[in-house]
This record gives sequence, C-alpha cells and structure tokens, in this order.
Amino acid sequence: MIRRLTRAAVALILLALPAAAEIKIQEVTSPGGIKAWLVEEHGIPFTALEIRFLGGTSLDRPGKRGEVNLMTALIEEGSGDLDSQGFAAARDNLAADFRFRADEDGVGVSAKMLTENRDQAVALLHTALTKPRFDTDAVERVRGQVLSGLASDAKDPGAIGGKILRARAYGDHPYGTVGDGTVDSVKGLSRDDMVTAFANTVARDHIFVAAAGDISAAELGPLLDRLLGDLPTKGAAEPGRVEINVKAGVVQQDFPGPQSSIQFYQGGIKFSDKDYFAASILNEILGGNGFSSRLMDQVREKRGLTYGIDTGLAAYDHAEILTGSLDTSNDKAAEAIQVIRDVWADVAKNGVTQKELDDTKTYMTGAYPLRFDGNGNIASILVGMQILGLPSDYPTNRNKRVEAVTLADVNRVAGTLLTPDKLFFVVVGKAAGVKSTE
Repeated sequence: MIRRLTRAAVALILLALPAAAEIKIQEVTSPGGIKAWLVEEHGIPFTALEIRFLGGTSLDRPGKRGEVNLMTALIEEGSGDLDSQGFAAARDNLAADFRFRADEDGVGVSAKMLTENRDQAVALLHTALTKPRFDTDAVERVRGQVLSGLASDAKDPGAIGGKILRARAYGDHPYGTVGDGTVDSVKGLSRDDMVTAFANTVARDHIFVAAAGDISAAELGPLLDRLLGDLPTKGAAEPGRVEINVKAGVVQQDFPGPQSSIQFYQGGIKFSDKDYFAASILNEILGGNGFSSRLMDQVREKRGLTYGIDTGLAAYDHAEILTGSLDTSNDKAAEAIQVIRDVWADVAKNGVTQKELDDTKTYMTGAYPLRFDGNGNIASILVGMQILGLPSDYPTNRNKRVEAVTLADVNRVAGTLLTPDKLFFVVVGKAAGVKSTE
C-alpha cells in the first residue's frame, strides 16, 4: 500500500528540526531548467532523490475518486519492456529502492541508489515516470489491495469518524472525501483512467526535487534532465481553496463496541502566517506534547477518561485546520467532550504559563528533535522546505525563530486562534449522553 506524507506532516517535521549549521544546501538548476536542492555528503557512496508532484488525490476527476491513489500504486508495477516482476528484479539487481505514495496534495517519489549503479537506477526510474505499463493483471491485483483497505476502514471507528469529519469540514471539495475512493468508485476504474490520472499528475509544472548524498551539483543537473526532462510540460490544474465549515456541533454515529472514537476540529492557521510558530507552540502545550499537554493532564491524568489524546495543526495546500482525537469508554464520552471544551475555553481566555512555554521550547529546540539522520530524510525535508517556500538557511535559523516567540505572542494567538464556540465533534460508538446536533 502507499506510504503517505502530507504537506501538513512536512510542516510538523520542519517545526521539529534542530539547528543544523553543518547542513549546506545548494540550489541547483539543470541545463534544461529543472530546479532542485542538494546536500552533498560523500562519506558513503549512496544518493537519495526525492520528487514531489503537487496535486495528488485532489486531482481525481468527478466520478473517478481513487484514480490517483490507484495509479500511484501501479507506477512500480512494470514499465517499458519490463512487467511487474521484471521491474522489481531490475531494481533489486541494482540494489535500488523506489517508493511511490499519494496524499491530498501530492504524489511523492523516493529513490535511493548506490553511486556505482546510479546511472542505471536513474534510467530504470525514468521508464517508470515516463512509460508505466498499467498491465491489466497489475491493475486488478492492486485494485484488490485498495478494496481490502477500504473494507478494513469500514470496520474501523477512527476511519469512519475521519470520513465524517472530512465531509463536514470540507464539503464538496476533494478534501471532503478520502483519496482512496469508495468501493464503487474503485471498482469502476479502468486502465484508461490510470493513463489519464498519470498524465494529469506527473508533469513538470507540478514538480519539486531534492537530492542528498554522494553526488555533486555538476552531476545532479544532467541527471535531472535525464530523469525528468522529457516529462509533459503541464498537468491538470489544482483545485481551489476551500473555506472550512467551522460551526460548532456534534455528529454521533452509532457503532458497536465498548469504546467511542472521538475526533474534533476547528479552523487552523497558514504556515506562512507570522504567528505560525506561536500557534505551533500553543498546539504543543494544548495537546501535542504527549503527557505534558493540558488535554492529557485534564482528560487522562486527572479524570482517567482516556489512555491518550492529541491535537495537531494541519496546513494543507488549500485549507488549514486544527484537529484532535481520543478513544474513551462509551459511558465517559460525554464527560470527555465537556472537559475538552472547558480546556479549549480556558486556554483561549487565560492563555498558558511561562513554564509551559519554556518547557515546550526546550522540547522543540532540542529535547526530542527529529534529526537529519540520513540522506533519504534530508532529501524529503529539502522538498518540504521548497513547497512551503522556506529559505535554504531555514535549518540554521529555525531554533532562533522558536526562541523568539514570547509568552505574550502565544497567549495573543490563543485568544484569536482557539474558538471554543466553533469546536466540532465527531463521535463514533455507542456513546452515552451524546446526541447529534445536526
């Protein structure tokens, strides 16, 4: 199945990065005009490439939900003269690793290769990105995998709640439905749909690229042209922005079992907003920082209503949202919802403490950092930085931006960002005392 890394997840990764002055980022332009970022590291004869095509499953056509997801999973199932087994054997013989994934905002390609086999690995990946076969047997096999996942989701209260939340928050925008599609839509997809989805998605006007490892700028430029230079110039247009439905309320969906899955949301904040760092610190204090968060303290530690509760800021390409989730026993669901509302209102009104701010800054700047711990991780981060419009010196200056946030900044943002009167809950289970308001 496809591994996912949304733009929102990229933003959270970047916020967790440590200062890394030793990472020197070069901006490279190929002879053919393809732009990329590069971090050279010649200690190991190994190179990682990260490619991202914007649009992702949001480019599904009306009535074809799931086509980009299915297409992406099929890219490695044969290309050019090689069927699925032949492609896998050729890749393995080169000791290369190719991963393809799709999410709401993009199709990602991750490639890792030894220096000695780099040219052959790039040539093989080029066939996958220009001549995918979409053989009938491969389409049917991967379709079966997707349908199996959908069947599993239909029995998962968390997945059910997520679908309800999407529909309620985003309406008829592509974000309003799951990119995997439905059983009916996936069953109806044809090979021709895969060809169209590929043409709509894999194009140069959608592309961001980065490399890390045993490769120089002089070598990377021509490589990019060989790999990506003959891709179509233009793909399908991305969908427009969606304004999230932020009216307060509750949807309760009956589901058998001793526990209820609860998800909640309100509007978020753009990554480009000057207050995003203050908002990210606020989120960590509210529900992002594990056992140290306000919600964990009030909902779990003081009342024993759940094993865990968390919140997260998501800055998608076309919308921003602040979400949270927990599981609780059916008889405690109503109390848990009320406690969440109370915490939301208290932080919005009274803010956070200096100790909470200091502890969270420590966490974000060094206590539990996500480090540049491999070429693949570095390449992925570089692509995320480009997509978010960050400068190449961001890793060096990131901690300074966190440290610059004051208590007054966080509490001001708490008063404007947190909207307890617009908090919406989705409850899946036999929750006692919880009724739908719409």
